[in-house]
Amino acid sequence: MTESLNTGLLLFLPYRALEFRVFEGLAAAGFDDFTPAQARVFQRIAPGGSRTTELAEQAGITKQSASFLVDQLERAGYVERVPDPADGRARLVRVAERGARSVEVSRGIVAEVEAEWTAHLGARRMAQLRTLLADLREITDPWR
Repeated sequence: MTESLNTGLLLFLPYRALEFRVFEGLAAAGFDDFTPAQARVFQRIAPGGSRTTELAEQAGITKQSASFLVDQLERAGYVERVPDPADGRARLVRVAERGARSVEVSRGIVAEVEAEWTAHLGARRMAQLRTLLADLREITDPWR
């Protein structure tokens, strides 16, 4: 069956399973007001903060959509807007305390899933998979 599936789909299916597990675990931990659309913006926030225009570009959505999602995330306490120290007229979106707690929960769930995948594939093949995907990132991720 895998021969008929294209590589993109073969990459997407495990990602989608991982994403489902993360959202399921987040909801169980009390972070049940977080959507996949919001996550696509949230996960692109740089450590020091990001401008909404940067988040929109990296998420592949319009600035208006990114602003709408950031507004939702801000109301829910996942992010905060602060002045940009490099440009007093601009604002940065930063991860707020509640957002940081959700990231920690997510990391634990991802570690569990990766351990399951390692048990299934074996440590050598899992390491090869990670190496190959990191190599592909060099030509597929302009924001690396």
